[in-house]
Amino acid sequence: MGLRHTTPRARPEPTIALINIVFLMLIFFMIAGTLAPPLDDQVTLVSTENLDGRAPPDATVLMSDGRLMYRGVATTTQQIITRAQTNSGSVEVRIVADRAVSANVLMDHVATLRAAGATSVWIITERGL
Repeated sequence: MGLRHTTPRARPEPTIALINIVFLMLIFFMIAGTLAPPLDDQVTLVSTENLDGRAPPDATVLMSDGRLMYRGVATTTQQIITRAQTNSGSVEVRIVADRAVSANVLMDHVATLRAAGATSVWIITERGL
């Protein structure tokens, strides 16, 4: 009778132990490290609580009724394209849309500007914190 050959059993990989070690390292570095250096204690930041927001002077304003205005004067798509041309030949248009304007009206104006030759249309919004 011959001897039987025993096949070595595959041992399960210790992935749980590896996950635990990585998790502990993550917690350690979150506690021990900082992403940015802290501000100096003598620095007092500017408060912009009562700051009145206004549109950038080179931006076209889309009114709630769908009219396009530039510095308080009604404007056309072609006038916007002419004003927005840069030295490199690209046409970058900036639009400040009224909160009451529907998305369909805004996107219609963006499509019209793109069809008229605008290489990029930037929509300026209010930053909320």
